[in-house]
Amino acid sequence: MPSEAPILQVESISKRFDGVLATNDVSFNVYDKEIVGLIGPNGAGKTTTFNLISGRLAPTSGEVRFLGTRISGMRPDRIAALGVARTFQGTRIFPKLTVQENIETALIARAELGFWSDWFGLPRARRLHAGLRQRANEILAFVGLDTLSGQVGGSLAYAHQSLLGIGLALAHEPRLLLFDEPFAGMNPRETANAAAMVQRIRDMGITVLLVEHDMQAVMGICGRIVVLDQGEKIAEGAPAEISSNQRVIEAYLGTDDDAQG
Repeated sequence: MPSEAPILQVESISKRFDGVLATNDVSFNVYDKEIVGLIGPNGAGKTTTFNLISGRLAPTSGEVRFLGTRISGMRPDRIAALGVARTFQGTRIFPKLTVQENIETALIARAELGFWSDWFGLPRARRLHAGLRQRANEILAFVGLDTLSGQVGGSLAYAHQSLLGIGLALAHEPRLLLFDEPFAGMNPRETANAAAMVQRIRDMGITVLLVEHDMQAVMGICGRIVVLDQGEKIAEGAPAEISSNQRVIEAYLGTDDDAQG
């Protein structure tokens, strides 16, 4: 395990909904430039954990720290501004905009282009827009959607919409990227290509924490895996350790990962 301070610290987080514990005293760290998998069977608490990290939920107890700053309880937009981006189960894109416009919109939001300079077409705004177009083209080439840049986002196949969601996340230039079921709806070839892309994202210096049901993909790209079952962490370790862990095997026996886990 790396000796440096973790980029993400999840410290004894619990979340209670109407008396039911969705997560119970879950702790783990994620270190710089790692790919860490968060897995578990039906109802394990994976999505709740992601929501607690990204600010969509506040923990009942415990805390989450990013780069040493306590982020649990912060609004999602403030957490995103610190450098945490997230993709979602299903697609969160602008369905009526083209693929190119989707990425440019995300880049413009990050650039916070002033209204008046944009309205009057001042040189700074024109230069910024040109730079944003170039950056959008680079992102689309990276995720493999450059040939579909003129298509309307909502008309894309589900797998391509997932790739567009990844592009939107990359437009925010995150330090930590939370992938929620990134390979959902993909065939084996698409999954292999997307898994290789996740590794390239890590090689760019972006730390990755992912929830995924495709165990072959998870075992192939993750350096460490955290396993949840019924809201509690039951194992953590390298893929070889997890695949031979009897408690993990028992937790998965006869079950499928749940898209709402």
